[in-house]
Amino acid sequence: MTRFRRTATAAAALAFTAAATAVLGFAGPASAHVTVNPKEATQGGYARVAFRVPNESDTASTTKLEVVLPENAPVGSVSTMPMPGWTVATEKRKVDPPIEVHGSQLTEAVSKITWTATGDAAVKPGQFQEFAVSMGPLPQVESMVFKTLQTYSDGEISRWIDPPATGGEEPENPAPVLTLVAAAAPSGSAAPTVNAAVPMPSVEDEGNGLAVGLGVAGLVAGLAGLVLGGLAFARTRREPVAKS
Repeated sequence: MTRFRRTATAAAALAFTAAATAVLGFAGPASAHVTVNPKEATQGGYARVAFRVPNESDTASTTKLEVVLPENAPVGSVSTMPMPGWTVATEKRKVDPPIEVHGSQLTEAVSKITWTATGDAAVKPGQFQEFAVSMGPLPQVESMVFKTLQTYSDGEISRWIDPPATGGEEPENPAPVLTLVAAAAPSGSAAPTVNAAVPMPSVEDEGNGLAVGLGVAGLVAGLAGLVLGGLAFARTRREPVAKS
């Protein structure tokens, strides 16, 4: 009996291992890719975001990062943070209609940011780097998709350019996506209320109310009469009858 149990246990373990291997094998390892952090910002506001770049190569280093800003969501102000060992360059394009920033009408917007490593500053195997950007006012759209090119020292280029796929599945080469949410209402402010007019009672309502009032008064009077009658009857029974 013990041998049978051991055999059954071993068979169950082998079956579980085979099923797990099949599931995980078909799923495949998820590759690291360029992302934007945080992943969410507010429409109309300013945000500091960082493009997080992991190095996927075992032998080469990341020497260049090119981030393309979406054409359908231009941003008026784009600033980069200095990084030791990296140079940064921006390209601009014409926008129509112009972008309003602090009362000024801007006809140009940054279309591309390129970071290039100098000396020994490249992102080496097993490392990652973050490239910070401040931008705003953020457009009134649901999301911004930043197509990104990651260049390695051996000439290999990873193209993170695929927009989000429908159905929730991740594309093969996903581009960094910044989700934009609507600005919340200021704290302490309340939604305007409408003062509804109090309806005046109609003649029919007044009549119905009077009838109900009279009915209630009659019922109370009737109950009072019954109580008084009962008290009088009880008193009569207690009093002695006079003899003639």
